[in-house]
Amino acid sequence: MIVKDIIKILDEKYPFCYAEDYDNVGLIVGDDQCKVKGIIVCLDTIESVVDEAIQKKCNVIVSFHPIIFEGLKRLTNKSHVEIVVNKCIKNNISIIAIHTAMDNSIVGVNKIICDKLELEDIKILVPKKGTIKKLTTYLPHKNLESIKTKLFKSGAGTIGNYDECSFYVKGIGTFKGNESSNPMIGNKGIQTEIEEVKISFTFPMHKEKEILNILKENHPYDEYAYEIISLENINQNIGLGMIGKLNKSISEENFITYLKDKMNTKLVRHSEFTGKKIRSVAVLGGSGSFAINNAIAAKADAYITSDLKYHDFFKGEKKILLTDIGHYESEQYTKNVIHTHLTEKITNFAIVLTETNSNPVKYS
Repeated sequence: MIVKDIIKILDEKYPFCYAEDYDNVGLIVGDDQCKVKGIIVCLDTIESVVDEAIQKKCNVIVSFHPIIFEGLKRLTNKSHVEIVVNKCIKNNISIIAIHTAMDNSIVGVNKIICDKLELEDIKILVPKKGTIKKLTTYLPHKNLESIKTKLFKSGAGTIGNYDECSFYVKGIGTFKGNESSNPMIGNKGIQTEIEEVKISFTFPMHKEKEILNILKENHPYDEYAYEIISLENINQNIGLGMIGKLNKSISEENFITYLKDKMNTKLVRHSEFTGKKIRSVAVLGGSGSFAINNAIAAKADAYITSDLKYHDFFKGEKKILLTDIGHYESEQYTKNVIHTHLTEKITNFAIVLTETNSNPVKYS
């Protein structure tokens, strides 16, 4: 197994194409052709994690957060980032990061929080735009069913809770091949008319490469036309945050206690109590102040996130209880889920879960 294989396993579970534009996911340090000797999973690639990887003979670090987030102009060991990168290069250790690809997954960071809180009827809070696409192509009517079946199997024709969706209309296609052409129907230099169908399929963005490969392998024409456009439909399976319901309403005081227990944190910063019971709960792991209005619009009674600033707490306006459980605390279980997934997929050697607590925030 090589590093590229690990990247593929992670990309299939948490497609990297759904990461936010500002993010840095995938292979951060290393060679994707390097043979894998051992894997260690962590939340943050700090120096002590690299030392742990060396000690445990792991040459691949799978990290939730990327160690390189902004551009580096030099590697002089003047910062913790440079120290980590240099040490990994020196010891031939690769680093793979997932971050917002997992944030935007319906089985990612926020699903983990929902499961910890035992929320029901969960759905995406802030759907990611532009993640549903449509393929349109033209082909002879006699090839319709064969190609349609193959494209369905590759993931084309899915939208929301439906699959095998398509639309086609019949028409007349015309073409005239030049001397270099190799027409399946008709002859070079002579205009040909044929009964064709124009067919369209919706599909999730991460399936585009696979779908186009299937189309290329199975389309009967040596030159065929196709187009891909992004749709405005809301993707209910990709996006940031989630919202769900507790199995019963509880007081705000009891909710804070419940939250501390379930998310293993001793401290919760929160806005002024609203005086309402808590039933509907919105969550967003990591920094989530940008989605306060989304949580209010979704009629959540409480919003769980981190990194709220002083003025953010005013935005609740007694419409919602805002809670800040800490950045590390909101994402602490992601490494366990990543570790479980890799362990299920890779059975020929052990996947190590780091023993290092990388939380830089201390409480006294």
